[in-house]
Amino acid sequence: VGADTFVEIELWAKERLDWLRGYLRLEAGIPSHDTFGRLFGLIDPTQFEAAFRRWVGAILPALGADAVVAIDGKSSRRTGKVDATPLHLVSAFAAGAGLVLGQRMTAQKSNEKTAIPELLATLALEGCIVTIDAMGTQANIAQAIRDRGADYVLAV
Repeated sequence: VGADTFVEIELWAKERLDWLRGYLRLEAGIPSHDTFGRLFGLIDPTQFEAAFRRWVGAILPALGADAVVAIDGKSSRRTGKVDATPLHLVSAFAAGAGLVLGQRMTAQKSNEKTAIPELLATLALEGCIVTIDAMGTQANIAQAIRDRGADYVLAV
């Protein structure tokens, strides 16, 4: 879609009002960008993630044996003010399904080592193969993968 700001989301929605009304009432039209900002600010990320997982679980079959789940960290551009630390996320990507299964935010790239076990603890990985780059080559991370019933490929 390419809408990165709440102003752009509002403009996108106004351009597609008729289409959106096929799914939503929108009796008062499209909410303002300020309303979108307040709404997204009120969403609890943990509860949203749980709801998202339930929804994905309903439409996507369970990952099969030998499914590859790639764990990787990325820094997002334009996520902070000048001289601020950018947003850094560790993601679990189901390669065959083309779907991000979960994410954890880190304070800095070096904190991937703590975010990866937290992310793994939320995933159903039994029978999967988990891949991680050199940043995640840690004994506790390998054990966390095994504890989830998965195998791993760790880059060194």
